[in-house]
Amino acid sequence: MSATSAPFGLRPAFHPSGLDRAQALANGILSGYSSDILKGQGVKLNTSGQLNVVAAGDSFQGAFAGVEWTDTTGRRRISNYWPANTAFTAGSCIAYYYSDPQIVYEIQCDGSLAQTSIGDQADLSNVTAGSSTTGLSQCTLSSSLVGAAGTATMRIVDLAPAVDNAWGDAYTVVRVTINESQYQATVAAI
Repeated sequence: MSATSAPFGLRPAFHPSGLDRAQALANGILSGYSSDILKGQGVKLNTSGQLNVVAAGDSFQGAFAGVEWTDTTGRRRISNYWPANTAFTAGSCIAYYYSDPQIVYEIQCDGSLAQTSIGDQADLSNVTAGSSTTGLSQCTLSSSLVGAAGTATMRIVDLAPAVDNAWGDAYTVVRVTINESQYQATVAAI
């Protein structure tokens, strides 16, 4: 897999406590929000306490996990992604996202990484890439690392264990944690 570009966004791998549950956020998305929010895409809270899509380099909360709402015809909808410009009945939207900054995610890089990248940091890339057909994000981790004393949104902590994934592959799949969380102080690369 890591010899082929097949990104899957931010996928929770585990939490040190064993609990990597998505958080439910009532009224978590603005009715009519103009961007798709795909499963596995990075999200941040806006000043109204609702989820928005991140841009490369933004501090953020975590990964989007899905949404449910009652549409304007009264039908309850459940989806793994938020379709852009969707209107809903007031008070009916519940957005789900992984918000704990200790969650370890797996993500595919947009290039090759070596084992020396452990402890280094990189920003998300292709942050809005994905499919509204499947509802899945295709964001990646940049293979351009910030180096010692630099800061970026994600910290590389390990190689994702898989038989077809190795350091130095063309599109390495790594394990990362959020370094620039909206809830936590940023720490420089080692």
